[in-house]
Amino acid sequence: MNSFLAKIITQTILRPKEAFSSQQPYSAFRLAKAFRALKINVVRSFKDLILVSAGIASAAFGLESFLIPNSFIDGGATGISLLINTITGIPLYALLILVNLPFVFMAYIVINRQFAFKTALAITGLAICVATVHFPEITKDPLLVAVFGGFFLGAGIGLSIRGGAVIDGTEVLAIFLSRKFSTTIGDIIIMVNIVIFSAAAYFLSVETALYSMITYLAASKTLDFVIEGIDEYMGVTIISLHSDEIRQMIINEMGRGVTVYKGKKGYGRNGETKEFDIIYTVLTRLELSKLNTEIQTIDPHAFVVMSSVKDTKGGMVKKRALNH
Repeated sequence: MNSFLAKIITQTILRPKEAFSSQQPYSAFRLAKAFRALKINVVRSFKDLILVSAGIASAAFGLESFLIPNSFIDGGATGISLLINTITGIPLYALLILVNLPFVFMAYIVINRQFAFKTALAITGLAICVATVHFPEITKDPLLVAVFGGFFLGAGIGLSIRGGAVIDGTEVLAIFLSRKFSTTIGDIIIMVNIVIFSAAAYFLSVETALYSMITYLAASKTLDFVIEGIDEYMGVTIISLHSDEIRQMIINEMGRGVTVYKGKKGYGRNGETKEFDIIYTVLTRLELSKLNTEIQTIDPHAFVVMSSVKDTKGGMVKKRALNH
């Protein structure tokens, strides 16, 4: 291995992980393993940069081509910035930084330093893009403005999250308050947005507030789609006396991997101690219909439990193209 590259790997990968700095030369195996880790980190950082940059461009396009010219707002920190900009005329790029600044510090405390740093860069990038890049106004139709403004803004936020950062700090606030008051993140986001849209109805108009709610709904649905993708993963647990036949079907017919657990029946007043196999597999929602049909064919009395899975890594489930 090149001596200069070995020095970089030593200083960036190996030494930071050691409690005490060692002057002993590292083995070729450790250097090769560290080089692989360095390569993975570089590739991941490049992917994150591309995703966050695309998110910034999409959000800026949604703001400048749809929302700002028509005085529509969104929810969250971006909505607060848009509302203050409409009322006071303070430049939006300055408000995006000022409104999100407390959330960046909160992210440093609640989550971690790396996330806070990437979020600060993403928000600053969005502010610079809004200040320097001027997209043309697309339409004056209020419904199209609300739907497509929310679409591009939500896509931008979603891409940024896939890149490991956020360009709207409301979720950081929701995480912080949920830990303080033992409530859900979703409830806090809803309460924050109720305040924002109520203020919009008071300072702007009820009609503008209603259209802005459509913008928020379009943005949130697009955000979910960008993060989750079309192929939502499902975890399926199958309990059957014909577990081996079902296992073979999942592997051979559906091309999916399985995990087999050992279990005991607990049904009845005194319970049963007979052991049997429990099958667990992960597949997409689009494949559920075929799986249920095949299980019914093998064992109509099989007990099947299905649950949503946010994401997967490795195994035999095909990954989505954009995966952070």
